Amino acid sequence: MKYLSEYRNPELVKKYTDEIHRECRQPWMIMEVCGGQTHSIVKNGLLQLLPKEITMVHGPGCPVCVTPMNLIDKAVYLAMEEGVILCSFGDMLRVPGSKYSLLEAKSKGADVRILYSPLEAVKLAKENPSRQVVFFAVGFETTAPANALSVIHAYREGLKNYSILASHVLVPPAIDAVMNDELVKIQGFLAAGHVCTIMGIEEYRPLVEKYQVPIVVTGFEPVDILHGILMVVRQLEKGEHKLENQYGRVVRPEGNPEAIKVIHEVFGVSDREWRGVGTIPMSGYHVNPKYTDYDADRKFSISMPKVLENPECIAGQVLKGIKKPHDCPQFGKGCTPERPLGAPMVSSEGACAAYYHFSKINGQLTEA
Repeated sequence: MKYLSEYRNPELVKKYTDEIHRECRQPWMIMEVCGGQTHSIVKNGLLQLLPKEITMVHGPGCPVCVTPMNLIDKAVYLAMEEGVILCSFGDMLRVPGSKYSLLEAKSKGADVRILYSPLEAVKLAKENPSRQVVFFAVGFETTAPANALSVIHAYREGLKNYSILASHVLVPPAIDAVMNDELVKIQGFLAAGHVCTIMGIEEYRPLVEKYQVPIVVTGFEPVDILHGILMVVRQLEKGEHKLENQYGRVVRPEGNPEAIKVIHEVFGVSDREWRGVGTIPMSGYHVNPKYTDYDADRKFSISMPKVLENPECIAGQVLKGIKKPHDCPQFGKGCTPERPLGAPMVSSEGACAAYYHFSKINGQLTEA
């Protein structure tokens, strides 16, 4: 398949792997920001192809993983106590809240539905005028345009029974927060291609200059990732720090102006809590005042107490790249995808889930 098989080409994989081995002469620590990249790296055995000098660190780029427990509790409350039709993407259902996950709420009779698009939720609201419909709007900048469009459509239709529970987080402030942690020793980054498809690449340039680290925007296939690692290594070996775009077949420097326009119409930027990490200034989206009627948090005046994370879960350290999933004593024992202690073991982009499903501690690939 064009644009897929060619980026899984074994010859290209070998070419870039050989070049990385040839050009890497010093130890380097590189973070791939996105959970989708993490899964590709672990699933395809790329860690075993890299020289021992390169340490790949898995970053906070899993929006499901960083959605705070407080917001999970709000979604559960809406479904169980307010009786709304609570709509969500499937990977949110098993993320543990303080008491229940959305899946457990559904098993107790709550009307929780898995949808593939927020526009389906708008249609659902139109078909059920006597019911309140709430879409759990989770994601990075990538999903923000579709969630914003759902609000615009509902506004234009005059629907009073549709709203979103917004939990959008932004990638550049997360990189800033990671680099500000004194325990973090990251020397280069692979930035997420799908986010940059929407937002462009220029938001990363100030980070390159501030921290003197290379940032390379990459795709998600093995060839993309290995090429991106090679580009980072070349910069590091030369003592350079530049912003580069490996994913040029998809990402334009300016991003998608129309999508950005839609985002700014509906959302403003504000501080946001990241599960396991803490509050990062100006790192999330809130619903603008014009669309207050479509903000579930305000519409239902939800006030939920903050609850501490499970003390046995080290998800925050995993998300910041300080520890690897198998460093957790509960990994694969007290914490599994069926009975998770934290979100990274549940999400399709979570680092713990990637390690659980696709790798053993000794590096031999397996699929659980």
